[in-house]
Amino acid sequence: MVFVRTTPPRPVEVTEVFPELAPLARPAIRLHPRPGSPSVRDSSVGGPLLWPAEEPWPHCEDAHLHGDSGFRQSPAGVRLDRLRLARLHEDPHGPSSKSEEEATLEQNAARYEERLDAGPPWPAECPVPLLPVAQLYLRDVPLLRPPGEADLLQVLWCPYDHEPDWKPATAVFWRSAASVVDVLATPPEPYEANYPGYVPEPCLLAPEAITEYPNSLDLSPELRQVVGDWSRWQAAGADVDSSYAVYPAEFYDENLADAPGWKVGGWPPWGRTDPYRRYCAVCDAQMVPLLTIASFEWGGGTHGWVPYEDRTAARAAGHRAGQSPAQPTRVEVGSTDNMQLYVCPTSPEHPHTDLIQ
Repeated sequence: MVFVRTTPPRPVEVTEVFPELAPLARPAIRLHPRPGSPSVRDSSVGGPLLWPAEEPWPHCEDAHLHGDSGFRQSPAGVRLDRLRLARLHEDPHGPSSKSEEEATLEQNAARYEERLDAGPPWPAECPVPLLPVAQLYLRDVPLLRPPGEADLLQVLWCPYDHEPDWKPATAVFWRSAASVVDVLATPPEPYEANYPGYVPEPCLLAPEAITEYPNSLDLSPELRQVVGDWSRWQAAGADVDSSYAVYPAEFYDENLADAPGWKVGGWPPWGRTDPYRRYCAVCDAQMVPLLTIASFEWGGGTHGWVPYEDRTAARAAGHRAGQSPAQPTRVEVGSTDNMQLYVCPTSPEHPHTDLIQ
């Protein structure tokens, strides 16, 4: 990786205040995506995949909505809008000449318009090529537990909402990087996306190993009562603002439990719903978190997780053109929620499942 991101120490040492939580510690790896130009040999979000030329590119053949969401634009059109906004932000009075990247995106966007003008079948009614979401090499993310000789995880999704949960349909592939000799040079792209947040912006990663603890919703009733006992915090001498005295579990959840942002492993970021256990459809084992696809790297209540290297940018006001460092991937799922992918802990090749949270 070409850059580093470092999570500040937690404001309170969890196990000193609540030694009962020590057995619940889990390793996680924050991915820290940041805009860049990844290659097929890089771990990335939204970057090109090391995909074998002889292997068919995955398509989604489910029923799709076409235009009912009020948004209808090609991935190239989404990227073109972002590029133009970013250029305007950097230099409002700059030259009007187009870059090679902009010209290519214009051509691809024009092909989409031609396809619409051609009439039915509409793009959504055809098998839809999946979009790359993430590519993770085991060398960069050793927390992965791939099956067999695999050392590479590839995640893709269909950029349409799918019933009944109104989220992109995801696909997970494990493979051995060494087995890929000829790489697919030009993967197919879907004609359109149901929502611009379903088109990830290419990002390089700076993986960082951390330790997480469960959200208070994941604790037993007894432990939840312990974490919510303000006198325990006081007795331990924890430096916590007295405004949390009424509900100290809020401080725990926002600052000490599970980290926000894109990550591998760790604990689920509950909040949208109560904890919802997932079980393998093949062997009935309780599934474990694989990858969290986050809309934001941090939010209003989780600024304490901002890496040292991003603190200056995070404090800057007026992030225009969607260039907030808290949303480098430009991905949005649900109502700015997280999508969490789960896998079977005994057999990762068993079908995965996902959940908006």
